[in-house]
Amino acid sequence: MTQHAALDNSMHRDLRVRTDAGADLGDGVMATLTVPDEFRSVQGHFPILFRRDNGQAPFFAVALLGFENGENLFLGEGRWDAGYRPLSLAVQPFLIGRPAGGDGPGQVHIDLAHPRIVAGNAPDGEGTRLFDANGLASPFLDEMAGRLGALDTGYRGSGAFFDALADHDLLEPFSLEITLDDGSVNSLVGFHIIDEERLRGLGLGALGALHAAGHLMPIFMALASLSQIAKLVERKNRRIAGG
Repeated sequence: MTQHAALDNSMHRDLRVRTDAGADLGDGVMATLTVPDEFRSVQGHFPILFRRDNGQAPFFAVALLGFENGENLFLGEGRWDAGYRPLSLAVQPFLIGRPAGGDGPGQVHIDLAHPRIVAGNAPDGEGTRLFDANGLASPFLDEMAGRLGALDTGYRGSGAFFDALADHDLLEPFSLEITLDDGSVNSLVGFHIIDEERLRGLGLGALGALHAAGHLMPIFMALASLSQIAKLVERKNRRIAGG
């Protein structure tokens, strides 16, 4: 259950937000949305895969964090065990709100029912304040607003990227079955990846158009990210072994 509200420096002056990491704080997911603008940062830590909710819906990209529903192999003892946190997780519990028509400038909203919210009567030291005593935005809130803006801009601008992938037929189905050190088997199905062979076969004109539109770099970043799958398997095996 969510409870979205426009952030207000009077009504929400005493609110604080937890900044640690944990499954109980909304981080317990096996994959999270990512946008092409952040692929360069994401690819150094997580595999980038593509999927759609049904056969007709547009594709979107995700950073893979685990192999089972609810599994995030980058969580450990209240901290985030990677040098980067995808924006879609990093902005929680904040979101962009817009007028009913969807047009106009975005406004910072907050989910008051999110587990990261710390009530004003909670013990001192728990969570980070959003506003100071005068109602001015804290450095933390300024940072979160910047991340929100980056995610919103990236998401709203990603349609052209996915259209280009479709136009050049650059996505292929991807499935994976891994046997772990304890003999158990994990499977990934329903995802797509960049079709490297198809990409190699594109002519100079098509490649030039992709480059000019800014699409070629995120395509290469998505391809490079697949090397992180082996490292994710290593994390899974360490988790099984209790490490």
